[in-house]
This record gives sequence, C-alpha cells and structure tokens, in this order.
Amino acid sequence: MTHPDIHTLIQLVHETRPLITETENAKNVTVKGYADFVTMVDTSVQEFLKEKLFKIAPHVQFMGEENHMDQIDPKKPSWILDPIDGTTNLIFDYHHSAVSLAYYDGNRIQMGVVYNPFSGETFYASRGQGAFLDEKPIRVTKHSSLDQSLISIGTSPYDRELARENFRIFLEVFQKSLDIRRSGSAALDLAYVACGRLDGFFEKNLKPWDFAAGSVILEEAGGQITNDMGQPLNFCKNQNIVSSNGLIHEKLLECLCPLDGQSKNTEVDK
Repeated sequence: MTHPDIHTLIQLVHETRPLITETENAKNVTVKGYADFVTMVDTSVQEFLKEKLFKIAPHVQFMGEENHMDQIDPKKPSWILDPIDGTTNLIFDYHHSAVSLAYYDGNRIQMGVVYNPFSGETFYASRGQGAFLDEKPIRVTKHSSLDQSLISIGTSPYDRELARENFRIFLEVFQKSLDIRRSGSAALDLAYVACGRLDGFFEKNLKPWDFAAGSVILEEAGGQITNDMGQPLNFCKNQNIVSSNGLIHEKLLECLCPLDGQSKNTEVDK
C-alpha cells in the first residue's frame, strides 16, 4: 500500500472542528475511571474519522481511544487516533485539546497530525519530509543545558499509584531546569517540543494514541523520543515516554531514574 497523503489527513482532521467547538456535547460526560472521562465529542469525532478513513483505506486497521489495543495486529498498518487529547481540558472549557491522528505502517509511524481546533494550529509531519506548523517548517530548540530548558510534565492522573514517584521526579526536574509546565495534552506537549516552545516533555503510562502522531512530528523537527530506558517506543503498548530537543535527552533520562536505581516500568499492560 502507498502511504495516504498527509494533506488529505489534515483536511479530514480540520473537518472535525464543528463537532468540537460548536456543540454542547463536551458536557455530556461518561466516567471511565478516576479522572478518566469520555464525552460525546470524543465519540462523535472518532466515529466521524473512522468512517472517513475506512473509505480512504478499508484494509488499514483502526486503533482509537474508544476501542481496544488487543484487537490490533502490530505487524499490519493502522490508523492511531486520539479523538480528543485533553478531554478534561475540554470539559472545563480550557481550550487546550487536540485531535491526534497517526498512520503506522506496521513498523514505524509514517505520518502524524495534531490539531488544536480552538487555536486553529495544525502540527504535522510525514517521515523524511520535515515537520510543519500551518505550512511553516519547525525545528526544536538548541538548548543543551537543562538549566536553560523549559520542561513539560505529565501527572498520569489516571494512575494515582504513580503520584509519589512522579512528584519526586517533578521536584528534581524543577530544581535542575529553567522551569516546568503542565498542559493536560500530551499530543500538544510533543508538538510544542517540536516547534521550540518547550525543550522537553515526559509522562508515565501514556497510551499509543497519546504519543503516536506527536512522535513523528518531533522526530522530523530534529527531536528525540524514547521510553524511559532510552529505547525505541512500542506503539501497541502503554509507555513511559521521554521527549526532548535531543541535546538534553540523557539529562532528562537521568532525572527519571528511580531512587533505588532499579529498572523502570516502561510498558504497562492496561
């Protein structure tokens, strides 16, 4: 199969804007778990894009937030979609959420689109073709020292058992970096590292649709993304991810080392 056209994906993602910004469906909330919500917006965006993508490539698998990873053959091509990355932000009218769509060829992520319908910004990349924000090329920062770097953190709110270790790490990163941020959207955090608004971002226990599109955008912008052992990502399992401009990557990884120095839990079967 030839890769689908990135501009076709961008157009499809843009068509979801009215479903997100012009309805009251964000207030129609289902609780999946502690601090884990799904709205009618999530559902309607996923259904809309799934139908459109099936028409483009009916033999490509579909992995979305509202279906199960165990239904996917990791050796075959897949669409990987988070219909709303930042659902809690959406519910609270925070205007920092994104549609995140990636194309996985059975080996690597080949294309990614991250679209914030509130700001209108679209981050996208095709492997080997560079990364862009609204048709303008983007690159990561050149900061090589952690104390010059602005780092975004993720609190893994769905897994409160990680809180004590997470906040130990946040304190260490805060003390060693210029400052830290918490946005509530992993996809936008990765895009912001790609375009130089951030120098790094990390979070534990993310699902593939949280980081798939952002990973190729970041790599095409010259950045680096790995699990917390510094290894390549697995796009069919939950992951602890570390992303950066590449120059501070090892320094960030060092901050994430547990106090006892034991191996980190990089894949979570949930």
